[in-house]
Amino acid sequence: MSDAETIISQQGGVGRIILNRPKVLNALSLAQYHDLTRILVAWEEDDSVRLVVLEGAGERAFCAGGDIRAVWDAQKRGDHAFNHDIFRTEYRLNRRIHRFPKPYVSLLDGICMGGGAGLSVNGGWRVATERTQFAMPETGIGFFPDVGATHFLNRCPGRLGLYLGLTGARLGPADCVWAGIATHFVPVERLEALREALALASRAADVAAEVEATLARFHVDPGPGPMALRRDLVEHCFGGDSLDGIIDALRADKSEWAWDSLEALTGRSPTSLTVTFRQLTEGRGMAFDKAIAREYRLACRFLAGRDLYEGIRAQVVDKDRSPRWSPANLSEVDDLAVEAYFSPLVGDELPLP
Repeated sequence: MSDAETIISQQGGVGRIILNRPKVLNALSLAQYHDLTRILVAWEEDDSVRLVVLEGAGERAFCAGGDIRAVWDAQKRGDHAFNHDIFRTEYRLNRRIHRFPKPYVSLLDGICMGGGAGLSVNGGWRVATERTQFAMPETGIGFFPDVGATHFLNRCPGRLGLYLGLTGARLGPADCVWAGIATHFVPVERLEALREALALASRAADVAAEVEATLARFHVDPGPGPMALRRDLVEHCFGGDSLDGIIDALRADKSEWAWDSLEALTGRSPTSLTVTFRQLTEGRGMAFDKAIAREYRLACRFLAGRDLYEGIRAQVVDKDRSPRWSPANLSEVDDLAVEAYFSPLVGDELPLP
């Protein structure tokens, strides 16, 4: 396989993209955001490309997200323009995928987190395998669920998206299909046959209809996942109108799942939790363009703060897993400070041509 970070090819009517950084779970670099944007722009206008298939190299991950160590390094050298460019380019790419006019299929074989969700869940079809693990773990690094999560987490059943965004909990393949994160489930051993069938589908007069029929033919019912079986519990505990209400409900429930969820919340940035709660609850039904522009505002505010870099330090740089959040408790989060995260940017709103 090529040493390129992104392997781009065309085979018949299929434009193929392989994220090729398996040693770092296919985490995305800034160069890859630009590469993906360039090729998708070209393929939109290229009539010979009738279908796009995206996947990750290796057996461990589709894409574990953005390369947050690069964000840390840029901050250390004072290159704030680099970090703004990362998120500006990524979010505009997410929007392009959301609006892509041709069939767009992602093979989510392995870990799919953060930026990987932005590349896939915003697209038309997402195929899970038995190795799929999905999560939006951003509150654990002092950030918020972005890359269009305002939109796609709110399309999950009930309050599941809020639960996922706050706690960073993982979903396996069955729950990904139930939640709408994945559209189909195909066993790993059938992926090569699926690739061949999709190549044939690209020759059809109605490619989208043939892709849908092909995926339906390969789809296997994964059965009920553990989160689907806990739906009522999620609704009860995460149905409150405040973070305090959620925490009170979890404490009162006393089930193992409730205690695990409470522990997950306890270790996350109080600022991130407060911002995320507002982001997702106010974002229900929000149009994609408005949601992604709002996420860019939030990203810029987190880049100007402290918790994001402290989270990266604790998780990736020093790896002590002991972030020192500021403020350290939910009770200390200032309402006016949170309000400022959502206020318009002066001269730096996300450009959406």
